[in-house]
Amino acid sequence: MKREQTDEEVRQPEEIGQAEEMGQDAADDVCACCRHKNTPRDAAEQKKLTSRINRMIGQLNGIRNMIDDNRYCGDILIQIGAVESALQGLGYQILQEHMETCVVEQVKQGNTAIMTEAVELMKKIK
Repeated sequence: MKREQTDEEVRQPEEIGQAEEMGQDAADDVCACCRHKNTPRDAAEQKKLTSRINRMIGQLNGIRNMIDDNRYCGDILIQIGAVESALQGLGYQILQEHMETCVVEQVKQGNTAIMTEAVELMKKIK
């Protein structure tokens, strides 16, 4: 099933022209969920990331079961902290990969504006 795009995700042709005039590539116009890495992750890295995500999904399912079982709030909060920590670790791992691949590639191509994006991403995962 195709998802409807919001007004923010769909830019009008005149907006695209303005972006090109400001030095932005039309490829930058793609919504964030549709962009792909230039250098794909190798199979081992992909497997490691998937394992981390699956572990967090298991933890979240455990938390849901604890809530359904009316378990003690403190025990649930400890598990929530564990999931938050695991998610933070995944974010740092992805950020490191981003800096070592995507950012380096863009800087080598002369796009130093990618550094601003990298700093903003660091702020988002704090």
